[in-house]
Amino acid sequence: MKFFLDTANAEKIRAAVELGMCDGVTTNPTIIMKEGKEHKTAIQEIAKIMKGPLSVEGVGQTAEEMVKEGEEFAKWAPNVVVKVPMTAEGLKAVRMLEKKGIRTNVTLVFSASQALLAAKAGASYASPFVGRLDDISEDGMALIRDIVQIYKNYGYKTEIIVASVRHPIHVVEAAKAGAHIATLPADVFEKLFKHPLTDKGIAQFLEDHKKSRK
Repeated sequence: MKFFLDTANAEKIRAAVELGMCDGVTTNPTIIMKEGKEHKTAIQEIAKIMKGPLSVEGVGQTAEEMVKEGEEFAKWAPNVVVKVPMTAEGLKAVRMLEKKGIRTNVTLVFSASQALLAAKAGASYASPFVGRLDDISEDGMALIRDIVQIYKNYGYKTEIIVASVRHPIHVVEAAKAGAHIATLPADVFEKLFKHPLTDKGIAQFLEDHKKSRK
């Protein structure tokens, strides 16, 4: 399973890259804004740190607007993937961008039918949002299992990016379901390393070591 970081914080991305745990990065205008940087500057800074897929999102509403933005984003770095919304116009843009050799990531996917459409449109990636479904008492991980099965049934090449990840259990369940990728907020990524029994065991080893030296 691949791990993407859902952040534009260069230091957190660099730390994950140094651990060998960052296979890609996803961003959106809100994430970029939180870093207080201009959009292009932030993306180019990340591209220097991380060579995997780097999702960049615009604000275009029509296919033509999305394609125009996507063509501009693709000039910023060679690993840019253009995020487009799960709309009819978005899927038109997917076809147009993919024909130009620009990879796409269909975002805001909330149903298996939407994921099927994204794959049929030829998207490189589809991003179902599990946390937001859980928030309204739907089963986000059941959606992931359905999409994995559908894509396997027909041999679609579109990769599933599990998004809106809220905690480590989402990551584990996504891996069990066979999703290709989970995109993680930095705090969730850091929680994957943690377990109280690990901390307790290390503390005990250190205490025993001190005692053995007396």
